[in-house]
Amino acid sequence: MSFAIPPRVSDRAFARLAEIAEDAGEVKALRVAVNGGGCSGFQYDIGFDQPADDDLVLERDGHKVLVDPVSLPFLENAVIDFSEDLIGARFVIDNPNASSSCGCGISFAM
Repeated sequence: MSFAIPPRVSDRAFARLAEIAEDAGEVKALRVAVNGGGCSGFQYDIGFDQPADDDLVLERDGHKVLVDPVSLPFLENAVIDFSEDLIGARFVIDNPNASSSCGCGISFAM
């Protein structure tokens, strides 16, 4: 699998990373990965991590979002966003490659 259009990060997601860094007193890098599993076949794994040499690094004002090379093709042209709603506040992925997803938005099928 190769990719043509890398994922992008919304203004809201970068703003939330800035808030987290301010609260924590340090800049944190958000890692977005895709793993096999979940109720739909694939699932997003979103957490904080250190950059690896082969990561795609999406950066603004020192705030970084990391995507490993294995996950990258699954996230082609996706938007990494931050959402606050009745379910709660969380980072979310708008992935045009997903043919279906579960109700919580954590797992998807291609």
